Amino acid sequence: MAELTPPFTVGRILDRTRTVCSPPFIYSRLNEAISHPQTSIKEIAQIINEDQGLTVRLLKLANSPLFGYFSKVDTISRAVTIVGTQQLRDLALAASVMGVFKGIPQELMNMSAFWRHSVACGIFSRNLAVYLRESNVERFFVAGILHDLGQLVMCTTIPETVARLLELSRSKQELHHLTERQELGFDHAELGGALLNAWKLPINIAEPVAAHHSPDAARKFPLEAAVVHLADIFCQAMKFGFSGELYVSPLHAKAWERLGIPVNMLETIVQQSEPQIEEVFSILAEDQ
Repeated sequence: MAELTPPFTVGRILDRTRTVCSPPFIYSRLNEAISHPQTSIKEIAQIINEDQGLTVRLLKLANSPLFGYFSKVDTISRAVTIVGTQQLRDLALAASVMGVFKGIPQELMNMSAFWRHSVACGIFSRNLAVYLRESNVERFFVAGILHDLGQLVMCTTIPETVARLLELSRSKQELHHLTERQELGFDHAELGGALLNAWKLPINIAEPVAAHHSPDAARKFPLEAAVVHLADIFCQAMKFGFSGELYVSPLHAKAWERLGIPVNMLETIVQQSEPQIEEVFSILAEDQ
């Protein structure tokens, strides 16, 4: 696919993206079914069971230490009952989105390293939300996994420009998302949030993605944006995977204050997260 011609705008890039990359079909069907008040758990399970690969990954997730259930979750119907319909829908998105963007050159983006970073950010986001006693922590998990999706959108639509911007940020020794904003007028975070809005994902996922480099800009879900912001910095500092950023982003003071997490708790969250990252990555990256 030929690169878009300048000038680049979020709208033009989204128009191109939607012609070649649509949201995972299973997610769209689940979203429609869950939105209908008379849809039964059995009907939701039937939709998921049509995709054998997704079914296997969701059952492995439900039985992983991420959830810590004491009894085995051996059917999708049971998973829906225990995890919840909206939460399972969000997990289905996370489990299937890796197959949406294909054919990105290795020299532009190492996809294994990219998804490892994304999964790590999702795990850290979820565990931070658990500590904060937030409800439906799967939305934090999904927002974390999708936080750099805009990078893949750029690699798909303007690959030559991405290569130039990566080289420019390296030569200037500056944060890559700042180079994007200076050169394009927007960054991958804004672009990723716009794509998720276009895919009709919940705003409590789309806004934290759009604001993960600028959490103060989040209007409706500043806590979620602060969580993903901190989780992303964790992953950069600890070198969990790689998604194009060579340097560790600064922590926004207001975001840190909003979370109110004691510094001594961070080590506990890191220790909890590390084994989960490897297991969940192996589940989600299977057959990718």
